[in-house]
Formats: sequence, structure tokens, C-alpha cells
Amino acid sequence: MTVRIPSAPAVATLEPSNPPVTVRAPRRINGMLAGGIAMILLVGLIGYVGPLLFDTSLGDVGAAPPSEAPSWDHPLGTEVQGRDVLALLILGTPQTLKIGLIAGIVGLSIGVVLGLVSGYFGGIADAVIRLVTDVFLTIPALAILIVVASMVRVLSIEAMALIVASLSWMGPTRTIRSQVLTLRERRYIQLARLSGLSHFEIIFAEILPNLIPYIAATLVLAISTGILAAIGLEILGLGPSHLPSLGMLIFWAQYYDAVFRGMWWWFLPPIGILVLIFVGLFMIATGLDRISNPRLRN
Repeated sequence: MTVRIPSAPAVATLEPSNPPVTVRAPRRINGMLAGGIAMILLVGLIGYVGPLLFDTSLGDVGAAPPSEAPSWDHPLGTEVQGRDVLALLILGTPQTLKIGLIAGIVGLSIGVVLGLVSGYFGGIADAVIRLVTDVFLTIPALAILIVVASMVRVLSIEAMALIVASLSWMGPTRTIRSQVLTLRERRYIQLARLSGLSHFEIIFAEILPNLIPYIAATLVLAISTGILAAIGLEILGLGPSHLPSLGMLIFWAQYYDAVFRGMWWWFLPPIGILVLIFVGLFMIATGLDRISNPRLRN
């Protein structure tokens, strides 16, 4: 008699499989934004590091021999009143940036408030704001700036920035209004209304955070516009004559015919710094636009 012993059932051994590894694509560095920030920081260092490396007291009238070409003692020469051009650049660059920063922030703040009110509430408020904006857009801004600046006898940097900001809010108002008109029809805004949130809670908690990248790009453009308007007034001789700035440096070079006298060291350096400022601000605005607009990221 043969006894068969049943064999043990085969046990399937499952080897642990390695979980799939998700490889994230490395984030691309926004070269435009990084390059623009680096360029503006480089220009800003002229006004803050320059006084530590160079004697800015040479920017006073009669501090050096007049109309002297660039030399070791005066790297960028002097102008007709004996002021060192490099010292004037060190003192004037922060003032120009300050004018643009104040004008951009004030003008954009007014535009953001009016754009939010007009785009979200609509109705009579929207009609009034659009009417006032359209009326101011038809008025030549430079002519109004010239009239207002000529009426102020002693013009400071802050006063000039506020004068420029008083006519730089129309563009941001229209652009912010158009963005709010599209956002207020989104489903999450409708759900916020149904949940009982107030209008101000919806504006500051739901709409405004989505506009931050766009507002940042608009701020950079507003600063650039403010600097350009201030330079236009200063070249016409309506800037603060008692304070150094890039625009006033160009104005005095034009007033004393620096071009015809061959004093290139007087007018070319401030123009070069202005070019760096505008190119840097343009690169920052383009980089922020790529962040806020997904279609431009690739």
C-alpha cells in the first residue's frame, strides 16, 4: 500500500516592487527677471556704495577745476561749474530712482483701488470711473505736467513724484478693471457670494491675491513711466534745480552746449545709466509677465 503525501502548495512569493519614481523637471530660472533685478541692483549700488568709495563733496560748485577732461582724480571729468560728474552721478541716481518709485506706487495704488471698485461693483460707480478715466486720457499728460510743475516755485523730489503720479493712474485703472471683470464671473467668486462673504472680503481675499503677479508687473511699468515723465520735465528745466538728478544733469549739459563743446563725459554717463534703468525695468516686467501668464512660460 502506497501512501501519497500531498505536497505543500506552492506559495507565490511576490517580490516587493519598487514604487515608481517621479522625476520632477527642474525649474527653469527666469533669466529675464534675474537679469533685470541684477541690473537694477547694480544701478542702485551706485548711490549707496558710491559715497563710501568716492568723495561726493566734489559735487559742489567750484570743488574742482571747471571743464576738465576725465583724469585719475576725476574719472568722469568735471562740468563748467567745477562739479565732478561722477559725484553728481552718485548723488543723482538715487534721486531719479526715488522719483520713479514714489510716482509708480502712488499712481498704481490709485489705479488699483479705482479698477477694483469699477470692475467689481459696476453700475453707476463703473460709469463714473470710466468717464473720468477717459476724460483724463484725452488730455495730454505732458502739457498738464508742464503747467503744474511751472506753478510750483520750489520743487522737491517728493513733490515732483506726486505731480507725475497725479496723471499716471489712468492706465492701471483700465487694465485692473478689465482683469476684475473676468475674475468676478469665475465660479469660485460665485461660491464665495453664496457662502455669505461680504464684498470687501471677496475683493481682498479672493480677487486681489490673484492679481498680485499682474500688479507687480504693472508696478514696474509704472515706475518706468514715472522716471520717463520726470526726465522729460527735468530736461525742460522744470525739475528741482537745487538737487542733483540724472535729468537735471542732462539739462545742464544741454544748457551749456556740452555736445558742441565736445564734453562727452558730461552727458553720456547719465544717458547710459538711464538706459540701464529702463532695460532692467523692462526685463523685470517681462519676467513677471511670464510668471503671471502661463502661455508665455515656454
